[in-house]
Amino acid sequence: MFNVYKLLFTISLMTGTLISISSYSWLGMWMGLEINLLSIIPLFSNSKNMLSNESSLKYFITQALASTIMLFAIIMLSSKISNNWENNFNLIFNSSLLTKMGAAPFHFWFPEVMKGLSWNNCLLLLTWQKIAPMILIMYNNMMMFFSLIIMFSMLISGIMGINQTSLRKILAYSSINHIGWMLSSMMFMESIWLIYFITYSIISLNIILMFKIMNIFFLKQLFISLNKNKMMKMFFIMNFLSLGGLPPFLGFLPKWLTIQTLIENNLFMLTLMMVLMTLMTLYFYMRITFTTLMINMNELNYYFKFNNKNWIIMIFNFFSLMGLLFITLIFNFN
Repeated sequence: MFNVYKLLFTISLMTGTLISISSYSWLGMWMGLEINLLSIIPLFSNSKNMLSNESSLKYFITQALASTIMLFAIIMLSSKISNNWENNFNLIFNSSLLTKMGAAPFHFWFPEVMKGLSWNNCLLLLTWQKIAPMILIMYNNMMMFFSLIIMFSMLISGIMGINQTSLRKILAYSSINHIGWMLSSMMFMESIWLIYFITYSIISLNIILMFKIMNIFFLKQLFISLNKNKMMKMFFIMNFLSLGGLPPFLGFLPKWLTIQTLIENNLFMLTLMMVLMTLMTLYFYMRITFTTLMINMNELNYYFKFNNKNWIIMIFNFFSLMGLLFITLIFNFN
């Protein structure tokens, strides 16, 4: 049975984000983020699972620290102590937002928090919790600083993701990589960020829905579970390739738009570095998909049976995988 308090805190969580992104003052934005934080902690914590409680505590401490730094920067910027210090306080302000979001090199908490959460909460952390910090960053663009953050995000997610066996940590490092792409897409055009975010949310929803229904958290469980179900295996492989941004799938569209915008604004070097460093992330996606495709294990008898929940997966996957085809047909008619 769905608990009433969960519904209450979910509404409060969404309200916090909406207050934050629609506020006129920095203080109102900070207040929205705080409401959002205090609402998500009860959703994360679970009396039956100590790992969830640990994750919610880690998340709370990190976010509270970032909020304190953000409030300090807001007070200093509004007090106008010295114009010479304004850039420094802007830097501190943006750093606190990047910490809230989990961008590298402020990512230290993100995989550790993801590791202990249920799949529902993982989806919440990967998608909804990114909205408010991202939109606040749009108001306060610092090109050189964000270029550095983008490089860090790409590099760290690529190197750290290769060594993981936990699916939740793999998705966390994948998210850090996509944060880099989203930051670059919002530098010049907010609409491209919106397309990127919606596409990423759809693909994440697909993948997490599969993991939730199969009740798996590690790579070995994945290989065993997909062994007997060929259709689910193909959907999983195509979604992972879409997450990596390979051309026939929907995940390619936002990367294509981002690269085009960056090149139009003469950021050739940044674009080249982004594409090259994303190849590391793509490498571990490809490694998982090829292993899933080729390994055939018959030691265990149990496997994922087809049930009435699978029509949901079918619908979501159809939209996700055929999305690029529909978009190119609709928008290139002239």
